[in-house]
Formats: sequence, C-alpha cells, structure tokens
Amino acid sequence: MDFGLTDEQQQIREEVRRFAENEIAPHAEEYDVEEKFPHDIVEKAAEMGLTGPYIPMDYGGAGYSILDTTIIVEELFAVDPGIALSIVASSFGCEAIMEFGTEDQKERFLEPVARGEKISGAAISEPDTGSDVSSVSTTAEKDGDEWVINGNKMWITNGTVGDFFVVLCKTNPDAEGRYNGFSQIVVEADRDGFSADKITGKLGIRASDTAELIFDDVRVPEENLIGTRDAAFMQQMQFFDQTRVAVAAQGVGIAKGASEAALEYAQDREQFGQSISEFQAIQHKLADMHTKTEAARNLTYKASWKVDQGENITKLASMAKEYASRVATDVADEAVQIHGGAGYVNDFPVERFYRDSKITQIYEGTTEIQKNIIARELLGKGF
Repeated sequence: MDFGLTDEQQQIREEVRRFAENEIAPHAEEYDVEEKFPHDIVEKAAEMGLTGPYIPMDYGGAGYSILDTTIIVEELFAVDPGIALSIVASSFGCEAIMEFGTEDQKERFLEPVARGEKISGAAISEPDTGSDVSSVSTTAEKDGDEWVINGNKMWITNGTVGDFFVVLCKTNPDAEGRYNGFSQIVVEADRDGFSADKITGKLGIRASDTAELIFDDVRVPEENLIGTRDAAFMQQMQFFDQTRVAVAAQGVGIAKGASEAALEYAQDREQFGQSISEFQAIQHKLADMHTKTEAARNLTYKASWKVDQGENITKLASMAKEYASRVATDVADEAVQIHGGAGYVNDFPVERFYRDSKITQIYEGTTEIQKNIIARELLGKGF
C-alpha cells in the first residue's frame, strides 16, 4: 500500500492515525449528532502541526509537502470525516495567501492559523452561484484606502467559527471578458456589517461548520487585497487545483475507513454457522472495495506529488477528485450493505461514512464539473 513512501511519511501516517483513533473516534458520534464544531480536538491537532500542515515553518507551520498533507488527510478521514474536515479545513483559504499574499499578510494570517489560534475560510459560492464561479456578484468597491464589500456567500465552511475569510469579489464590473474583474480580499469576522448564519440539518460532515455569510457595507483596509487586483479568477482556478487534490484525499480516507470497517465486520459476523467473510459474494465485495481504494489512492498520490514538483495538474486534479469521490460513495455504500441492518443505524461508523461520502462529489466542483474540466483539458480548450 505504501510503496515509495519515505520512512518519515510512514511515521506521519502512523502518528496521525493514532491521534485520530485516540482523540477523534471516541467523540465522533457526539459531534455528528449535535452538529457541534470540535474546538477542543482542533486545538489538540494544532499541537501536532495538523492545522495547515503545508504552511511553511517560516510562518509557524509544519512545512509538510502536499503529499505529506494528503497522507494526513487520508488518515484523519479514515476515522471520522466530520471532525477530520474541521481540522484540515481550519486553514481553508490560506492556500491563496501563501501563493499570492504579501509578507505582511502571511505573517498576520498564516501564523495564527498554523498555531491553532485562528480559523480561516474561503468564501466563494453564493446563493445563486455554485459551480459558475464567474457569476459571483458580491462586490468590493474602493473608498479611499478601504474596500467596501456587499453581498452574500453560501455554503461556507467555518462560516460561524472562522476568524477571517478569503472572499472572492467583483472589483471591476466593467471589465471585459467573463473571467476578468475579480479580486480576493481578506475579511475579518469581527468587521462591522459582517454576519454569519449557521446551516444545520446537513446529510453529513455535521461536525464541520457551514454557514451563509452576509456582507453589509463591510469595510476592510486596502492592504487586505490578495495579489493583483481584478486577476483573481485565474488565481482561484489554481487554488482549486490544490483543494481538489485535498478532496480526493478525503475520498480515499473515507473509502479506506469504510473498507476496513467492512472487512472487520465481515470476519466477526456469523450467519448460517460461519463468518460471512466465507461467502463468495462478500469476498467479491471486499475485493472490489479494496482494489478501488488502492486505485484512487495511487491517482491521488500522483497528483499530490506533481503539485510538489510545481507541475500544472488541472486535468490530473480533476481526475483524482472525480474518481476518488466516486470510489468513496461506492465503497461506503457496499460497507453498509455488508453490515446489513446494523449498517443502517449509528451503532457502527459505516453509517456516517455513507452520509459523509456524498459531499466529496459536490464541494470544490461537482462530479459533472470535473468531467467538463477533464474533457476541456484533453481537447485543449482551457481558459
């Protein structure tokens, strides 16, 4: 399974899995049922360098590679996706600051996130704008040395617990071309005019906070602009390349956790005087589940490694995200089937894996969007 990984990466895997089993597993059901953000567990994760693990050491992070980070995500999600997302997404949006931010911005925003003192978020989607990022209508107008932001953002991870958000805004409504005139601006949650409304009743990842954000004449200083003004759309596409690899890692983790749980249950459960693992129908399910998981893992690791090499991975990232998310839902479904009635209640973790898996096919671009991107890249029809 781990052919090609270094001893250090093997150690990372073992330590993260041990943390997840000791600190996450005992509380997974509680946080899921209560839809409660696990602040205490996130703080413990920060002590291990798991909040923004890719943040460079110069800014307080662990300085892990993207492949290292993928391993971390996989192991956390193999135990409980909801709490795992709360941990790994505590630095969501920081990728843009790392890539395009100033030194001042990196010091102000990355360091407290890496230390677990603050939580970040990325505010892109809107009530009427999901996959079509180019239709974002939230505006940021310049007034002296400040930006004045108005609009709504929807389905925002960490919405009510985040300390700041990287917000995609329309800064030049007269810009020519569909993909021009957008900027990314950091908005702190304590700014006047900012509010967040928690979204409850989600199918899965209930421990992760999701909200609608409202910006009503929110003023932020000019220096909160990330990168070049009006050039954020292409910055966003680069951001998605990396975050889609992260979602692929989430899918691999869910598939791993579900397939491991199914294997254990199949060996323990007896019917007709023998373990159900002795039945060929169950054996074939287990074989398919583990094969698909391994294939998804290899595709995701390849994409992660190529990010570390500085290569363009738009097509590969979408391939990994689409395939790994499909494997996650397929494997979780089979895991419930192997558990039978026991898998339909929350006595076993496969019930949560089943519910949690679906989101991997939706956020960071739906399955359909990923297939569009793959085809577009194959046909040489990029932006």
